[in-house]
Amino acid sequence: MNSSILLSYILLGFTLAAPIGPVNSARLDKGIKNGFWHAWMVGAGSMIADGIFMMIVYLGMVHFLEIPIVQIFLWLFGGFILFYSGIESIIGAGSITLADSRGKESIMKCFFTGFIMSITSPMSILFWLGIYGSVLAKTAQTNGTASLLIYSSMIFLGLTLWDILVAGLTTGFRRFLNSRSLKMISIISGFSLIGFGLYFGYQGIVSLLTG
Repeated sequence: MNSSILLSYILLGFTLAAPIGPVNSARLDKGIKNGFWHAWMVGAGSMIADGIFMMIVYLGMVHFLEIPIVQIFLWLFGGFILFYSGIESIIGAGSITLADSRGKESIMKCFFTGFIMSITSPMSILFWLGIYGSVLAKTAQTNGTASLLIYSSMIFLGLTLWDILVAGLTTGFRRFLNSRSLKMISIISGFSLIGFGLYFGYQGIVSLLTG
């Protein structure tokens, strides 16, 4: 199995987790107020919700991924969601603020904060349907369905690495965590998402024209 392909799926998961949205804002806020484990538990709760959405998409779509029209739809829809998310991340970078008040909250409260924020978001299922569905379609076409679980695990590993990084930033590297660095993270992540979006959109258009 090509290690560079595995790395690209880890990067995709890492990039998907990086935009400074509600969950990441909660991670940073809880971490700065309470420390590493509180920030990590917010992300863990969010990842459980993401895992549920990934499982729903995986179990519901895996048998239809070899249908050309399904692949075209997923590539185009996934490209749109990624592109839109990237633009939103870049535009929203200018309004990022960082609270620095301190307090103590329970670990489980932080976990459920992340979980509920993700599982109740109206955009979450569309987000994962478009992006993860596109990844499944591309993987099934190029590598067969046998590799889907492995590549899905690499995406989830990317999500986990981002969670650990953010939790670490709120503790040991707190001096680097300011409004300017957050804006840079959001902008860089936004451009990365746009790049993935353009790639998926291109794949969809090519498949549509050659289908």
